[in-house]
Amino acid sequence: MICYMLRLGTFGFGGPVALVGYMRRDLVEQRNWILPADYKEGLALAQLAPGPLAAQLAIYMGYVHYRILGATLAGVAFVIPSFLMVAALGWAYVRFGGLPWMQAVFYGVGAAVIGIIVISAQKLTLKSVGKDKLLWAIYLLLALVTVATESEVAWLFIGAGVAVWLLRAPPKWLGNLPAAALAQLPLASGWFGALDVSLLAQIGIFFIKAGAFVFGSGLAIVPFLYGGVVTEHHWLSDKQFIDAVAVAMITPGPVVITVGFIGYLIAGLPGATIAALGTFIPCYLFTVIPAPYFKKYGKLPGVTAFVNGITAAAIGAISGSVIVIAKRSISDLPTAMIALLSILLLRKFKKLPEPLLVVMAALAGLALYPLLH
Repeated sequence: MICYMLRLGTFGFGGPVALVGYMRRDLVEQRNWILPADYKEGLALAQLAPGPLAAQLAIYMGYVHYRILGATLAGVAFVIPSFLMVAALGWAYVRFGGLPWMQAVFYGVGAAVIGIIVISAQKLTLKSVGKDKLLWAIYLLLALVTVATESEVAWLFIGAGVAVWLLRAPPKWLGNLPAAALAQLPLASGWFGALDVSLLAQIGIFFIKAGAFVFGSGLAIVPFLYGGVVTEHHWLSDKQFIDAVAVAMITPGPVVITVGFIGYLIAGLPGATIAALGTFIPCYLFTVIPAPYFKKYGKLPGVTAFVNGITAAAIGAISGSVIVIAKRSISDLPTAMIALLSILLLRKFKKLPEPLLVVMAALAGLALYPLLH
């Protein structure tokens, strides 16, 4: 499992949509290391809790058989390769005054990533939603909301789970959901703002908030990061932030690892380390603490219905995010052709390695971008 997570963190391109698809394909379908029910529980828990989706699912996959030790090692193995890559790119960015070639690479890679996540989202939908009409209704609602708002609305995930629970396995008595307490979590993030602390402490506090109070995937955390590092603290310029997001997209592993690049630009390697730890430690805790209860009570009819509802909502939001990301990555006919060709190649050649596709797209971007811009 640890070797697999190291490899996924090193070669897993495509962001959270693709990464959760890879884990299902590799761990559930091909290797049979994880039961489908355990995968579904992990995906639901990862979507329900705040923090980066793919990293939380990787942590839960490690927890399934090896508990705390497995969760810890799986999480570190999944994150460390991409962290080292973005830290190295941060050093190059600072040392050489920017990465002008990155626009050309991202021009091709961004389009190819759309093809990768389209295929991954399709597989997740067919496997987890199937022909269930209620789950399809939830799936389509969340997809539409994600496209319309370009964000992931956390309370809708919980609402979807509650709706399926009440319709499919209604309890004999209804307790009050702790919605009021959950609603106060984002407000709690404001407590830290008034503290006068050193730069590294400010970085740590901000990125702990990013990991603890933002639901969903890299799609959800990027606007939060922009508001903090550009608008509020003025640590980065608009161009530097866009370059940071581009770095996250052209490197493997979780998209949220862009926090390492951002932290490096702010305060060098210490800043990168503090930013990464601040983001990932909350998501680790939000996974391993409730995990035993998911394992113990996950087979109860009410819990199963609740998990099915959240899973359908999560996959709907993931599928909707494909359209949101595509609007930013497909800007002209060549990028549209790269995305379409990527989809066709992945459908035709089931075992085509995604890293090879990304490399080909990067070369295409380097060739085409100077001619078109």
